Amino acid sequence: MRKILTVLAALASLSLTNCGYNAIQSEDEQIKANWSEVVNQYQRRADLVPNLVNSVKGFAQQEKDVLLGVTNARAKVGSIQATPEVLNDPAAFQKFQAAQGELSGALSRLLVVTENYPQLKSDALFKDLMSQLEGTENRITVARNRYIKAVQDYNVTIRSFPSNVTAMMFGYKEKPNFTVGNEKEISTAPKVDFNPAPAPSK
Repeated sequence: MRKILTVLAALASLSLTNCGYNAIQSEDEQIKANWSEVVNQYQRRADLVPNLVNSVKGFAQQEKDVLLGVTNARAKVGSIQATPEVLNDPAAFQKFQAAQGELSGALSRLLVVTENYPQLKSDALFKDLMSQLEGTENRITVARNRYIKAVQDYNVTIRSFPSNVTAMMFGYKEKPNFTVGNEKEISTAPKVDFNPAPAPSK
């Protein structure tokens, strides 16, 4: 009887080592760490926005709509709690991603406006803020790429046998990933035409 129990215990321990539980735990923690880095970089960008808006304000008072748009988009981003629980709620994740996209769009419009003010572009504070913003956007891209890879690894693990059985037993679900909101638009190649536009007829 003792030999049978020993053999059963050995088989149980062998089956547990290959069940994928530890891999799921490790990958889930990697996702949380990468998510924290994404949020950290988005926060860095949000912190730069007020300084950038204030530096533009002094030069471009007539651009209040653009400045207000950036300020409102930043407020919307700040109102969303980017906790690790967002990762388990696809709707909350989508809301977070939409708010970040709105802020990116508002910042792009602000940068277009600054092209009309050469003295602003030569301002040392503005140049420094733009450099910081550019660096932050690059950090966001790197952090998002790491997060995307971690989610991919995790989702493959919980969908692969035998760890999918463990995932079902413990209630692990697929994590949402970043998506492109305008995928259809960006998949179409832009049309480039170097011919001058015809002069309007008078």
